[in-house]
Amino acid sequence: MASTERAPRPGDTAPPPLPPPPGDAFAEALRAAIRARGLSLERLHARLDERGISVSLASLSNWQRGRCRPERTRSLHAVRALEQILGLPPGSLVALLGPPRPRGRWVRHVPGALPYREVCEVHGSVDRLLAQIGDPGDGGLDWLSCHERFQVGADRREVGVHTRLVLRARADGVDRHVALHHNERGLLPDVRRGAFCRLGRVRADPGEGVTAVELLFDRPLARGETCVVEYEFGYRDGGPLSTYYQRWFRFPAHEYLLQVHFDPAALPTRCYREWQPNVATPPATVAELRLSGWDTVHLAEVEVRPGVHGIRWEWD
Repeated sequence: MASTERAPRPGDTAPPPLPPPPGDAFAEALRAAIRARGLSLERLHARLDERGISVSLASLSNWQRGRCRPERTRSLHAVRALEQILGLPPGSLVALLGPPRPRGRWVRHVPGALPYREVCEVHGSVDRLLAQIGDPGDGGLDWLSCHERFQVGADRREVGVHTRLVLRARADGVDRHVALHHNERGLLPDVRRGAFCRLGRVRADPGEGVTAVELLFDRPLARGETCVVEYEFGYRDGGPLSTYYQRWFRFPAHEYLLQVHFDPAALPTRCYREWQPNVATPPATVAELRLSGWDTVHLAEVEVRPGVHGIRWEWD
């Protein structure tokens, strides 16, 4: 099949500057230029790849549809290459982007949100690991649902925890979530799995027992779009002795369900639901929990406040 694309030749008349179309000027101008050149997104992706520029097909699609826009250095480099490939005046597409949109906690601030230093005692380690990953999703996601299943083995040791999240984007372009695991005995999990996402970078601090894992969505989300991700941390053998499990909530959540499942050979004598508004406040026992016939206890809460929520148990 013949291609309709043709590279500009010396002596060609330079195309006129791009007009400022209504709405999202960059997206509409990019879409018009691609249409005028007769290129498919796949071919455009291949032309960028030939230049050593890595941009996903999903990103190109989102740029031309106005669902998100390029702002990072490597993305702007790709836009300048697109100008050349599409035969546009240098800087014409970049100019339509305007100044970068404000980023960070001031833009994505969630009412009632807490910094890590208020929900965990290893906040210094957490902050360092997130900085190494360059977490872009902090505060960019609403937590609609968090369902966790924590398993304790016959030796009273942690086997693992499986987490299922339902998230909703607060802004365009959020494409990942960073999951954290902490063990105060410094034993790092050797099982890390994900479902409905891809595992990205993994960073760990053995001294503090903190692990951070990047969970990559299949594409950047549009504002208001939801996604489901599942992940698991665990130990193939020899997990740490376990007497509680808690979840740090920096942001409000609509619903939280925590189930703790015990091996029938090692059932606790008592279980308690606990809550802390911050780590400077001692844990408060909210209620004693009854062990079910399926060797589990659980807590279920809606309209979850930021803080530390969890279950503690006692052995003989």
